[in-house]
Amino acid sequence: MAKDIKMGSRPAHDDIDLGRLFGVLLDSKWLIVAVTALCALAAIIHVQLITPIFRADALVQVEGKTGLSNPLAEVRSILGEEPKTEAELEILRSRMVLGKAVDQERLDIVVIPTRLAMVGNFLVRRGMERPGFARRSVWAGEYLNVGDFQVDPEWLGRAFRLVAAEPDRYRLYHDDELLGIGRVGENESFLDGQVTLRVAELEAGEGAEFTLVRRTRLAAINDLRSRFSVGQRGRDSGVFNMTLTDEDPERARRTLSVIARIYLTQNVERQSAEAEQSLEFLEEQVPQVRSELATAEDALNAYRMEHDSVDLSLETQSVLNQLVELEAQLSELEMELAEIRRRYNGAHPTYAALMEKRENLERSRERLNEQIHALPETQQQVLRMSRDVEVTQQVYVQLLNKIQEMSITKASTVGNVRILDDAVAQPGPVEPRKAVTVALFTLIGGFLSVAFVLVRSIFNRGVESAEQLEELGLPVYATVPLSEDQQRLVRRFKRRNQKRGREVACGVLAQNSPDDTSVEALRGLRTSLHFAMLEAPNNRLMITGPSPNIGKSFISVNLGAVIAQGGQRVLVLDADMRKGHVHSAFNAASEGGLSEVLAGKCEPAEVIRPSPINGLSYVARGKAPPNPAELLMSDRFGRLLDTLGEAYDLVIIDTPPILAVTDAAVIGHQSGTTLLVARFGLNPPREIDVAIRRLEGSGVEVKGGILNAIERKAATSYGYGYYHYAYKTTNG
Repeated sequence: MAKDIKMGSRPAHDDIDLGRLFGVLLDSKWLIVAVTALCALAAIIHVQLITPIFRADALVQVEGKTGLSNPLAEVRSILGEEPKTEAELEILRSRMVLGKAVDQERLDIVVIPTRLAMVGNFLVRRGMERPGFARRSVWAGEYLNVGDFQVDPEWLGRAFRLVAAEPDRYRLYHDDELLGIGRVGENESFLDGQVTLRVAELEAGEGAEFTLVRRTRLAAINDLRSRFSVGQRGRDSGVFNMTLTDEDPERARRTLSVIARIYLTQNVERQSAEAEQSLEFLEEQVPQVRSELATAEDALNAYRMEHDSVDLSLETQSVLNQLVELEAQLSELEMELAEIRRRYNGAHPTYAALMEKRENLERSRERLNEQIHALPETQQQVLRMSRDVEVTQQVYVQLLNKIQEMSITKASTVGNVRILDDAVAQPGPVEPRKAVTVALFTLIGGFLSVAFVLVRSIFNRGVESAEQLEELGLPVYATVPLSEDQQRLVRRFKRRNQKRGREVACGVLAQNSPDDTSVEALRGLRTSLHFAMLEAPNNRLMITGPSPNIGKSFISVNLGAVIAQGGQRVLVLDADMRKGHVHSAFNAASEGGLSEVLAGKCEPAEVIRPSPINGLSYVARGKAPPNPAELLMSDRFGRLLDTLGEAYDLVIIDTPPILAVTDAAVIGHQSGTTLLVARFGLNPPREIDVAIRRLEGSGVEVKGGILNAIERKAATSYGYGYYHYAYKTTNG
């Protein structure tokens, strides 16, 4: 019944314990501080070494309309056909504007000086001149000014290497092929004229290298566009803020100034071109209207002479004046419609509005024509002829006036763009933002280190308290704290074929430091074992565990020493014939031990070795055999245990880990008592549970457990916790 209870539910704590996580952070505080400081240091180095980026800015304004407007553009202005802000922004970003800037500033020619890796630019910015050891690199005060660089299309985008030679000379390479030697200030031709280069200035030590690239015009425009930005200040203000970033602040200022001037120039040219088109249209109409006026005057004079100078009555004169005014409006409207037809199709709202206006005027003219039909025939004819003369004369005068206005407009065109602030480079770099970058890297380092510690603690949760073992149905017989004195006894041994060495104890803690807290915990285990083994069928105690490196040998040797110091005869048997190292605690060799006895090469009495501790003896593992499990299952092993059990009060058997090999299950059948060792923070509860089930599945009952190497950590203080106190004798 008791066994059923022990094998009942074994809960695993998968819930997140905030107190424990806080304690884990405290335990790993130095790791977090180190990682955070390392990230901060890396950020400081990064912002010092990275090439700074500078920014130039300028301010332009696009006004609603110029001082002298186009007389034929009044309708467009009324109907909202003025250029929109979005259109002006796109013009500034267009290849038309940026391409001209590329051409003027020769941005398609790229010159890259060779620097020392990582720190070259930093040293140059600090003004460090060429040291004696430098050969290829370019240093402070050294530069290359290319006057002209032309290549055939197939060489666009390909890198050439220019190396400074003796004074006023250079060598040009493509890859490692020497193309030729050139002289500074002269036009030089390479590759049979496919490459033409003129170096205006070259100030560099012999051997200094520069990389030359002639980019395509489109590539240079795209690069300039990626560094250029423009936006409107405020809503519908028409004021544009232009910025340009570059590694060279002077080049940024100069290029942005060129962009602003190109934009201003194209705007003036656009306004002037519009006025010129309108002027051409008006001048084309003048001869035709002059001819129509002469024809109308001749017809009127001829009719009057034929009818003896017929005069108009007052009523007829009033109708004539109204009709002339309507005809003048219609004539002016026809000119505007002709202008609009050249710009828009028939579906445009501006064209539709003018057509509606013409229809209204024509209806008014029809009503006047009805009045004219009621007049005498002679009066009608004179009225019509007088109307033609006066209308044509007014149109002719209007044309002349408009031509004069348009000529003035064309001559005085200034555009509707003006530069408010000339381009200027800001004194400090905009990138990197050192304080922000360092702070960001520091925060990232702190976050990553905290995340690493928390994730590691969540996914690698080794057992940290006796309560966790007891929840698995395993009574805890002892909790052994980690001993600093024991750590001093540990030595690392490494064989040739091993990548990582093994840590083994070269000494017995119970002998070297009998008042250590770990030894005191083992004394408590000695008392517990006395009662636990009262009902055991024999005096054999097996010490095993779920995995390697958990301190089974330490528990076996020091427990044997503590019991021997209590007056009993104890033998420690190293049954781990693969990697056992009980012999190392006594500074002895492994040969001549258990494997030799089981193989029949020697007798049991020959392998029992005394130790410096009275009452304590041990048997080493012997030479590693090829079949340790088969040897343990032999009759010799049973007879050996019987012999040792009769000769000693207690036989402690140190075994391999149960989850690694089956040796512990074999030995457990011949041991009266079995204890399972778990290491603090290393063995997860699920691993321990699997080890218990494997032993019990083989018919071996686990009497209890030992929690070894407990550390005083904040994680256990805020979560689970076990406390150990030292109680030492003092003088006085």
